[in-house]
Amino acid sequence: MDYPRLGKSGLKVSRICLGTMTYGSSQWRDWVLDERESRPFIQRALELGINFFDTADAYSLGVSEEILGRALNDFTRRDEVVIASKVFFPMGDKPNLGGLSRVHIMQAIDDSLRRLGTDYLDLYQIHRWDPETPIDETLEALHDVVKSGKVRYIGTSSIYAWQFSKSLYLADLHGWTRFVSMQNHY
Repeated sequence: MDYPRLGKSGLKVSRICLGTMTYGSSQWRDWVLDERESRPFIQRALELGINFFDTADAYSLGVSEEILGRALNDFTRRDEVVIASKVFFPMGDKPNLGGLSRVHIMQAIDDSLRRLGTDYLDLYQIHRWDPETPIDETLEALHDVVKSGKVRYIGTSSIYAWQFSKSLYLADLHGWTRFVSMQNHY
């Protein structure tokens, strides 16, 4: 397996990342595999040298994170894997349980860490651009999460190039942590 650096960071990740959107609860989506069905895929990925695993709090409303966390705890050591998760989508019907406000980011990271059974994430990504929250608020909150030690690197998913560029510009302007990765639109 090849292990290139993630973006301009020093973090080495397997060229193949196992995404876990399809692991969780069929109550969320009928095509989702439950824990018993998911674990062999995670175990085989580790056997093949994959060290990079991607999930999100919204996948099966947190169940995907729980399944991934338990499997990684059973099959490997924490320092041998790179765990990425994402934040944005609503995790309930209360007004601050979604989006990229400071309030939601601070709560969401703690919830993700608890579900994954770890004290840090290697990569924390915004799942979408939030038009309702000033990007400065989002970037400063993400910077604070990195400085707290709960997250090593930050990235983004499914935003446009101009949004990515604006984010990098503002991070540089204010001395905040920069995004190291981008999951493109599919």
